[in-house]
Amino acid sequence: MFLRAIHKNLAITFAMISLLLLTHKAMAQASPPQLGGTMVMVVQPEPPTLASYTSTAGPVGQVTTKVYEGLLEYDFKLNPQPSLAKSWTVSPDGKVITFKLQENVSFHDGKPFTSADVKFTILEVLKKFHPRGINTFRAVETIDTPDSLTVIMRMSEPAPYMLMALSGYESPMLPKHIFEIGEITKHPNADKPIGTGPFKFVEWQKGQYIRFDKNPDYWKKGRPYLDRIVARFIADGSTRAATLETQEAQIAGFNAVLPVDVRRLEKLPYIGITNRGYEMQSPIVELDFNTKTKPFDDPRVRQAVAYAIDRKFIIDNIWFGFGRPATGPINSNFKANGLYTADVRNYNVPKGIEIANKILDDAGYKRGAGGVRFEITHDITPYGEEWRRFGEYVAQQLSKIGIKVTLRQEDVPSWLRRIYTNYDYQLTNNWIQTLADPVIGVHRLYHSGSIRPGTVFVNGTRWSSPETDSLMNQASVEMDQKKRSALYHDFQKRVVEASPIVYIHELDFITVYNKKLQNFLVSPLGLYSNFDQTWLQK
Repeated sequence: MFLRAIHKNLAITFAMISLLLLTHKAMAQASPPQLGGTMVMVVQPEPPTLASYTSTAGPVGQVTTKVYEGLLEYDFKLNPQPSLAKSWTVSPDGKVITFKLQENVSFHDGKPFTSADVKFTILEVLKKFHPRGINTFRAVETIDTPDSLTVIMRMSEPAPYMLMALSGYESPMLPKHIFEIGEITKHPNADKPIGTGPFKFVEWQKGQYIRFDKNPDYWKKGRPYLDRIVARFIADGSTRAATLETQEAQIAGFNAVLPVDVRRLEKLPYIGITNRGYEMQSPIVELDFNTKTKPFDDPRVRQAVAYAIDRKFIIDNIWFGFGRPATGPINSNFKANGLYTADVRNYNVPKGIEIANKILDDAGYKRGAGGVRFEITHDITPYGEEWRRFGEYVAQQLSKIGIKVTLRQEDVPSWLRRIYTNYDYQLTNNWIQTLADPVIGVHRLYHSGSIRPGTVFVNGTRWSSPETDSLMNQASVEMDQKKRSALYHDFQKRVVEASPIVYIHELDFITVYNKKLQNFLVSPLGLYSNFDQTWLQK
């Protein structure tokens, strides 16, 4: 009952937000798919790894989902659909889920996919090492495999959110016979993935491209239609736009094409743009503090920074209108099902600079020479030019409240290591997917149990409290939707007050594509789908 309510409410929510920014023709085509061809997709930045079972960095999912599949996929109403699991049942008490697997599925090395692979992947990999799997599968106590095609998952408590987290992007199924040998975090196949998907990994030319070729033995007969997918990595934003303009590439998502260039390309007759395919992600742009180091161990300093930022200016001038001001850790997409509340401390006010200066004065952070109270280093997310402009804007704003900022930008692996392993930072800009349920996408950022050095996109601020931990724990298992909403409302108020993160805006991602590319948009996962139905019109 609770699970059906979640699906119903989320369907209402995402039906509202999936309205196109621009008119978008239906993807379904009257003509049959055409076989062959190479699809080139622009991915920005280059993924730091292909180990999607330990990294949820945005570019990773765009490429690895062509190789790795999950037990389930999802339709645009966010209903689970069969994938590697052809059917599933949930016990009345919600503590047992039984999956029946597809027959005759093989990994790319020819070995059969079985229930043993599911058990190993969930218990030994995702539950231990996946940034979100730590929460998603925490209630799973045992998994029985009475035969090669049956998986019985037994849990300590109901976990209705779990069925929303079993896609190839979120919970990729691995071959046990490969990954049980060696250390999972340093596995030799991390960047040479072997899955069950429609495309096989062929090569990775660092700094240039990754190539995937058609899997001729794919379990969905007749698919995929494409011969090859090539993911290209292009550092320069104008060059990325040019590859779409010259038709060298057929698709680029997650704002790989800068918003300013989108406005130009949309006028070309062969170019389409859409903001569909992101309905399960609910991303929030933010500033993350290292709350364990000075000066951001002081919540008053964090609040002052939050007041100093003009969110509308950022949305209008850096992201060209693609977004809405954020108010807290839960995206307003969840308003329809009651989990979101705007009844929190509001930092987005007209006299923010004045308020911020008074907070710092009252807190004893007096101005010194040149009006400077203290100096900090601001790390910039290495995801593109807009993030550098965002960093420059933050530096400009913070100078108005007496904080001198030095900007630092590194490559993706270095930035991830600095933020999530070494905690060697003071302030960084970032964006986080809050996904289809707070247990999956939000808890990892604030729960004490998610302070895990070396695990990316979890609690890198290292802020937590017993009160908010308790609220999240209760909300995870609460079956009454009103009570669950009340718990999350309390949680949001407490987190926003403590301000371990400055919430900037709820980001609208844009996908730019060549209209010859057909059937790439078949689920709310968008570019995180496996593209087995995608084809090129000749």
